[in-house]
Amino acid sequence: MKILCLNPPFLAQFSREQRSPAVTKSGTIYYPMWLAYGAGSLIKAGHTVDLVDGVTRGWTHAHVSRYIETEKPDLLVCATSTPSIHSDLSVATLAKSIHPDILTIFVGVHVSADPVRSLETCAEADAVVIGEYDETLVEFAAMAAKPRNDWHRIRGLAWREGTTVHVNEKRPYIDDLDSLPMVAEIYHRYLNFTDYFYSIARWPEVTLITGRGCDHHCIYCVYPQNMTGHHVRYRSIENVLDEWEYVEKNFPGVRELFIEDDAMTLDQDRLRRLMARKVERGIRIGFTANSRADVDYETLRWLKKGGCRLLCVGFESGNQGILDSMGKRLRLEQSRRFVKDAKKAGVMIHGCFLVGLPGETRETMEETLAFAKELTTDTAQFFPLMVYPGTAAYRWAQKEGYLLTDDFSQWLTEDGMHNCVVERPDLTHRELVAFCDRARREYYLRPRYIVFKLRQIITRPDEARRTWKSLKRFWRYLVFGSFRQGK
Repeated sequence: MKILCLNPPFLAQFSREQRSPAVTKSGTIYYPMWLAYGAGSLIKAGHTVDLVDGVTRGWTHAHVSRYIETEKPDLLVCATSTPSIHSDLSVATLAKSIHPDILTIFVGVHVSADPVRSLETCAEADAVVIGEYDETLVEFAAMAAKPRNDWHRIRGLAWREGTTVHVNEKRPYIDDLDSLPMVAEIYHRYLNFTDYFYSIARWPEVTLITGRGCDHHCIYCVYPQNMTGHHVRYRSIENVLDEWEYVEKNFPGVRELFIEDDAMTLDQDRLRRLMARKVERGIRIGFTANSRADVDYETLRWLKKGGCRLLCVGFESGNQGILDSMGKRLRLEQSRRFVKDAKKAGVMIHGCFLVGLPGETRETMEETLAFAKELTTDTAQFFPLMVYPGTAAYRWAQKEGYLLTDDFSQWLTEDGMHNCVVERPDLTHRELVAFCDRARREYYLRPRYIVFKLRQIITRPDEARRTWKSLKRFWRYLVFGSFRQGK
């Protein structure tokens, strides 16, 4: 088949595949990594595939129209997110108005969590994928020309037959991750790596994974709950390093990898072996990665030796009861020890803090701010709770009557920034956002932090470029706050 895999146009700089999709204050914009994996699987199966990132290319729906009219693909694979879902689904209507025979299938965490409503919302959407979509796309493309009744056999698919929506049995998670294509090869073929930016990584960077799934059950975390699951699967060490070496050789000017695993640091023995083998193979490219705050000193030392510059860590709260209520399975003392060990090992930390979870009060939010200041990580972010369909946090807010709206477009402000839609009688959404604005100011505008950052820029010039690129966008939100920017 001739297939278009499309990250559809929406707002300028809209980062669709991040855990909380939005136009970010720092200018972060994610690679369409999962869509690229799907495209790679379709190519491997022998199809003619084009991967288009409509956001970074600056496309509008008019560009999509011209492409469909000119290229006439047989199948449109379209990425989605919660706040952009209505715009995303409208691409099916647009495509069929130009090319009535085209088949349309939608992928991503939103349609995975809400497949029936997604298909009922748009009569021109033929199918959606539930869960990991690599193998489901390949099977769908192989059977697309057959009578729709045969689609019953495709696991992980929800599909339309007239006005009826069918939901097939679930597809097992992919255990052999080495069988998947190297996503870096797909990036190299279709994308411009300088279009993507993650504020905590050295730009330009390339985003990769070493595994899928997470065996923790944090109630807000969208990918394990909606797509990759709680069964952790890893690529082999040699397979991971082959891809890292490929990036080093084929992406001139790339300064760092960003490892987007939910659970890279869970198996610390594997992680130490990965770092040791990286050193043995002479792979020099450095990396930043996601991590939990329970990594021991020896593993942190190996991470530094293997080229890890920074870890992005979800500390979330400074109150133990709140941590327990979110299913974090983390003790405050573990976080304190972890930060001390990371500083000793020479690994920088970006701390993530979240307010508005079950049991939250004004007092516990102040505890979180005090805890963040105590830790004094290299950088920090403060977010109000964002809830997405398919997560336990969304079900909690829905059950308690805390959702301000069920209109997903309201998950963003008019300028595309995050908009908290959780409104509790004792803690309003405006209070949560205002607290996060104040927390950022207090954290970053402390004399102690400013002196620390200036010293870092002087002693580590490589950090100056990253800091400046983030600060250019972030400064106005830091000083003036979210509501003054249109929330």
